[in-house]
Amino acid sequence: MRKITPVLMSGGAGTRLWPLSRQARPKQFHTLGGHHTLIQETALRVAGALFGPPMVVCNAAHADLVREQLAAVGVVAKALILEPEGRNTGPASAVAAAIAAQDEPNSLILLLHADNRVADVPALHAAITAGAPAAEAGALVIFGIKPTGPETGYGYIRAEPGDGVLRKVAQFVEKPDLATAITYVADPDYSWNAGMFLFRPNVFLAEAAQLAPELAAAATVAADQAERVGDTVRLGEAFLRSPAVAIDTAVFELTEKAVVVQADIGWSDVGNYDALWAAAAKTASGDAVSGPAIRAGTSRNLVLTDGPTVVISGVEDLAVIVENGVVLVTRRDDPSAVRAAVEAIKAAGRDELL
Repeated sequence: MRKITPVLMSGGAGTRLWPLSRQARPKQFHTLGGHHTLIQETALRVAGALFGPPMVVCNAAHADLVREQLAAVGVVAKALILEPEGRNTGPASAVAAAIAAQDEPNSLILLLHADNRVADVPALHAAITAGAPAAEAGALVIFGIKPTGPETGYGYIRAEPGDGVLRKVAQFVEKPDLATAITYVADPDYSWNAGMFLFRPNVFLAEAAQLAPELAAAATVAADQAERVGDTVRLGEAFLRSPAVAIDTAVFELTEKAVVVQADIGWSDVGNYDALWAAAAKTASGDAVSGPAIRAGTSRNLVLTDGPTVVISGVEDLAVIVENGVVLVTRRDDPSAVRAAVEAIKAAGRDELL
């Protein structure tokens, strides 16, 4: 099997983790309780015999940060593809495929979000190995994550009935309500959609040309017109003409070539403060604390502070975040409250806080 080129998609802003995650330093550049930052963890888990050097798709403003963080763990990127602005996963995926196809159209590329966490790396490698022959044969492979609970914040993939790790995709399902999610967890045909894909770039581009022609055309032109200096591929105005769509809705939900590898890899999108609290080490009272804090009569709180001492008393289930001069106090288990806070900041004209 030929080496797989990982493509680390690092264009997200991680607003559900504001103020920890901000435009200048989104969540993939934070450790979030681990030994390495999320982008470093992602790069390290796709190092080794299966893989070639990674490509990274990121905002042009983060190029130096990407280089610095990858160099700190001994990873040298094959290419840094710099977006003038984020256009969702569809354009990022298509332009990465177009650039990869210029060098080796029959190669395999593995699309991964740079801000996710995987606990079982050998299981991930086994899933990739299971899906690679199908991808080499012309399938568009998506990795479905075995659900650990009735999660309403994720999309789901329904596989066609059958045995084996690899099955044809029957349907993509958007974020369900709780009652529906409970039925999905009980059904082995359903898995979480973690946004992890494996395919030959020429196959993906040909399928995109049929199903999302504006996306494919813009990506091809953007790749052709990109400014290349060393390992840097700087995208220009052509990239901005791409529709801002997700790869799932633009291609994978419409194609007949999609197959799913169902995998149990300990995946988390580390997408909100409740997820951070759930994964963190806790005190006897269930508080998770990073940084100086004093607690009295508290339980199940998340406290993250970059220096100032936080004192909490008689409260439960809160997230108290102190980051770079900004303090957020909110319900730990209500991601919508953080979204509302971000919208309120925008409405107040205080974009410098974002």
